[in-house]
Amino acid sequence: MIRAVGVIVPAHDEQDRLPSCLAALRAAARALGSTPVHLVVVADACRDQTAQVARDGGAVVVTIGARCVGAARAAGGREALRWTRPLDPAEVWLATTDADTLVPAAWLRQQARYADRGCDAVAGTVRVSDWSGYRAAVRSLFTARYGQARGSHRHVHGANLGFRAAAYLQAGGFSELPTGEDRALVAALTAAGSRVRYARALAVTTSARRDARAPDGFGRDLASLDAEADAAPA
Repeated sequence: MIRAVGVIVPAHDEQDRLPSCLAALRAAARALGSTPVHLVVVADACRDQTAQVARDGGAVVVTIGARCVGAARAAGGREALRWTRPLDPAEVWLATTDADTLVPAAWLRQQARYADRGCDAVAGTVRVSDWSGYRAAVRSLFTARYGQARGSHRHVHGANLGFRAAAYLQAGGFSELPTGEDRALVAALTAAGSRVRYARALAVTTSARRDARAPDGFGRDLASLDAEADAAPA
């Protein structure tokens, strides 16, 4: 049984998007009932009011200057583990999302159910909230390539990932990579023998903004689709 949850949110200059993100996370925390949920925002090389906005939103704030999403998630993991230190790591669940992402109210409850069924990690999917600024062809390409209709998936997004603390520690935690730290962690979890569940039904809503924070993350994938749509014959 999961006895405590830590949620990690890396943030670089996210004062405008963070309030909605944290409001959604607070709703997800309430849905867990009496299980303690520790919200941790890692303000990474911020030049705005991200840290204060996070505190106002009920989060614990860790401040770093790495400008590296892998380092930010790793720092958030350490802080979440510090808050849950008295507990057995096998009874602690860590989840991570992004500051431009909205999780559903059942997000943590669903992950806790997977954990109770023996899963050590859960990789969910993403939906795009607003396609403004993109042509219809980009949305069509995304739907076709992402395979949103049905069936299993093998996508890994730091915006929608959860794992048992014991498995996270065994896998060595997040690598301090500028991008791809989420995929690296899932690969390490798999190599360590952890049971990873790829759950299409566990979906979050994220932005399609062009000023992406990770250099080779989801924003780059959308940019590639945009270029492909531009090159396609009319």
